Amino acid sequence: MKYFIISLIVLFYFSAAKAQNLNKKIQTYEQEQENLKQKLIQTKNNLDSLKLLKIIEDLNIVGLPKSDFEDEIVTHSAMVLGYAEEFEQARWVAHIITPDITQTSFGRSNDFREDEKVSTGSSQQKDYFLVDSLENGKLEYDGFGYDRGHLAPSADFRWSEKALSESFFYSNMSPQKAEFNREIWAHLENAFRAYVIKNKTSLYVVTLPILIQNLPKVERGINKVAIPRQYAKIAIDLKNNRGIAFLLPNTSSNQLLTSFTTSIDEIEKLTQINFFSKLDDELENKVESMTDGTMFIPDAEQQDVKPIDAMSLPRGYFNTSQAKYHTKSNKKNTVCGTVVSTKLSSKGNVFINLDRAFPNQVFSISIFADNVKNFSYNPEEYLKGKTICVTGKISEYNGTPSMSLENEKSVILYEEKVK
Repeated sequence: MKYFIISLIVLFYFSAAKAQNLNKKIQTYEQEQENLKQKLIQTKNNLDSLKLLKIIEDLNIVGLPKSDFEDEIVTHSAMVLGYAEEFEQARWVAHIITPDITQTSFGRSNDFREDEKVSTGSSQQKDYFLVDSLENGKLEYDGFGYDRGHLAPSADFRWSEKALSESFFYSNMSPQKAEFNREIWAHLENAFRAYVIKNKTSLYVVTLPILIQNLPKVERGINKVAIPRQYAKIAIDLKNNRGIAFLLPNTSSNQLLTSFTTSIDEIEKLTQINFFSKLDDELENKVESMTDGTMFIPDAEQQDVKPIDAMSLPRGYFNTSQAKYHTKSNKKNTVCGTVVSTKLSSKGNVFINLDRAFPNQVFSISIFADNVKNFSYNPEEYLKGKTICVTGKISEYNGTPSMSLENEKSVILYEEKVK
């Protein structure tokens, strides 16, 4: 019995010692892991700082926008802007979209604030809306009718916490109509990012509100910020020697982005600003004269087409842009457009998009499996690429005007029946 107890004590001692040894090893490796984590964070911060310096250096190498305007040049971590005090906003903002945008390390901060680097003072929150504190502790917002539209988009900087935060300076804002800022303007911003990712290259971008005399102002704002009627965004890709410019009205639009393409040369004439002036003359002349914007449009949209001119349609016929105004009508309407995409589902249903393919569809057609037998042809094959007119009641599905067809009498070929 005595020896048994001694054996247990010895066994317990060695087990405890072994456990302590393992715990010590675990703690050692955990500390090493934490040290490596901190080292990695510090390395990333150092790397990001160098990348930010390189962006500003590269912007200066190609040449910042030059003009006779007496704008204040303000340099931030990843963007440079020319602040036009007369209009209380930047005349231009230059930045570079790099492949680092795939590293979305940080979320949108919404840290809107005045830009202290603008010596005359930038616009501010009270130029866009007022906020009152209610007795119940809630906040009441009184907006002036315009979004704080980013010129250099925040999503272009999500790889850098510092650059992302600085994109919310009011010096980078301009009064934009909500239906413009959140739709086609955002679509253009997305297209540029998609281009960078697809081509594994960088885009040198300059964004401009078109500032001219006698623009309307945000009258309720304290600085009376000018409201641009148009915005331009220009870009060059030095890896592939390409350039493009887009000029868009500050309003909603169902038009394709390619409808708004122009050359950088034309924007220079319009604004009296010289862009990328330090480029080699031959290269500058080449990229600034280009007008083909299709290469800057995502692949999924390459087949998209403009809506048919409404004025060319017979009375009582509508194009795909007009269809949304008839979703609450109880009568049948006729909508015309080009079939850009079709799909036959596993259940035998046919889905068709006119003028624009998914996910940017503007008018969709469905032919359910029970009704496909009422067609003498396979709709998903025969109609693809054709311009057609369909008649039926227009409804709305997930915000998109839609029509369900029961038989082929609801479909006519535009070329044969309308023209």
